[in-house]
Formats: sequence, C-alpha cells, structure tokens
Amino acid sequence: MKVLVVGGAGMIGGHIALRLKGKGHDVTIAGRNPAAPGTPLGELPFLRVDYINEENPTEKLKGFDMMVFAAGNDIRHVPQGGDYYAHVTHANAVAQPRFFKAARDAGVRIAINIGSFYPHVAPELMKDNPYMRSRLAAHEGIAALANGDFRVISIDAPFVVGAVPGLDTMFKAYVQWAEGIIPVPPSAPPGGVNFVSTDTISDAVETVMTQGQNGRAYLIGDENLSLQQFFGEFFTAVGKPVPPVVDQEHPMLPDAAITWGRGNNLFFETDPTETAMLAYRKGDVLRTIRDEIVPQYRSA
Repeated sequence: MKVLVVGGAGMIGGHIALRLKGKGHDVTIAGRNPAAPGTPLGELPFLRVDYINEENPTEKLKGFDMMVFAAGNDIRHVPQGGDYYAHVTHANAVAQPRFFKAARDAGVRIAINIGSFYPHVAPELMKDNPYMRSRLAAHEGIAALANGDFRVISIDAPFVVGAVPGLDTMFKAYVQWAEGIIPVPPSAPPGGVNFVSTDTISDAVETVMTQGQNGRAYLIGDENLSLQQFFGEFFTAVGKPVPPVVDQEHPMLPDAAITWGRGNNLFFETDPTETAMLAYRKGDVLRTIRDEIVPQYRSA
C-alpha cells in the first residue's frame, strides 16, 4: 500500500512510518521539514507539506492509498509571540479537517488520525482548555468527512514515550538530566497520568488499517504511572536514585504541559474487548524508557 505519514519526521509519526516500511508498505513522510539525512527516516521519500497554511494541497496528495496524520499541534508548536488559543484552534479544528478533505478529494481511501485522549477521559476539563477542545473538534471535523470511499479512524492516545533511531526528542534531555549533564535538581511533580509507547501506537495503526470502524475514535492506553515513577525510570536506568516529589513547577515538565493539573491523576483503564480487538501491546512504557530511550541517548 502507498502510505503518506504526515508528521513523519517526528517521534510518533516517524515510528509509524518505519513500522509500516518494515511491513512492506511504500511509505512517504510529509511535513514542513525533512528528516535528518543519514538517518532511517532520512532515507524515506519526503513530501513538503504545510497543512496549516496550504489551503488546497489536493494535487500533492494524489496517488496515496492511505494517510496517517500524526501532526496535531499543541503548546510546543505555537509560534513565538503567537496566541495559544488562536493557534491550536486554527491548526487542529480548522486546518486539520481541511487537510483531510483534500486527502479525500485526492482519492486517499484510508485516513488514520493520531488524536488525543482528553475528550474520552477528562470531558469536565474541556470547557476551560482550548487545546482539548481543538483536538475534539479535529476528530469531529474529520469524522464528518467519512463515506463509503473514505474510511476515517482516530486513535486517541495519552502521554507517549518512545525512541526513533537518529531522531532527537525531549527524552534526550530527560536522559541527560538523569545523568547530571543538565544541571536541574532531581525532583518530580506530584500527580500522574496514563502513558503509552510508540510501539503501542504503531500496533494500533496496523490493526485499524484493516479492522477499524469508519468514523470511530478509539481510546488506547497502557500504564497508569505517577510522574515520580515516570521520571524515576530514567534515573534508575542510569544508576541514580528515584527523585523526590516536590510540589512546584518543574523545569523539565512545566505546568502548561500538565494540562490535567499538577498534583492530579488522570488515570483510566481501556475497554478490554476493544483493547483485544486493537491488538496493541501492554506493559510497555517503563520497558521503552529502560531498553530503548536511555540506551539511545545515554552519553556514557
């Protein structure tokens, strides 16, 4: 199958792209900037696309059978000096459905969106959080495009951890912090959240390609961990003690990124029947930190 992975130079999209390439699909990654040359992602064909600002990229999208969209915008993507609410609303609620419509018009038959877990597990927070509302609006906008010739499915994930060969992510900084290279005192904020690995997301993508119900948004999840457990795994993996909990804004995970509120837990369990249908691996988060992320970024 000829597959386009939008956001394929990033961690989630990059992992999906390499997984599908390894399964024999013809994979192209798309975004504003290509992957670094000489890396596994850099060896894949690249299509330059700016889905936020290109109003009609239909011609570019012709010839692809399937699209995986892993480029949703959050606080990390707001231009310097830009308005947070305006940016995420336009990028997710307006530009993303518009891009999916262009894909449908181009003849793409399957479109998989990597969405957010918040609408499923924290609806009470939607009213006051423009990012959460924009991710729900993105799914609703793209699901409305589904028809007999255009199958649209969302995989809604919580906090994602992972590693892609040759790609630097925020987890490199976490490893360097645990090693003592970044001079931030060891600590962890209170509270916790559900996590999944990039392998879990790629598992789910492989399943919904053929079995996902048109128009559905599937909630996936794996391990409910405190942020102390999460950060602690980085420290343990480099031979350091687990950091203490300190109830103050954390330089490595600021309050703006803890959208459910510092000190709160956003834990959930997925439906066992749906989890079995999606056939994704469980118990994979701490393993991913210990066996993939830390070995990739460790300096020693």
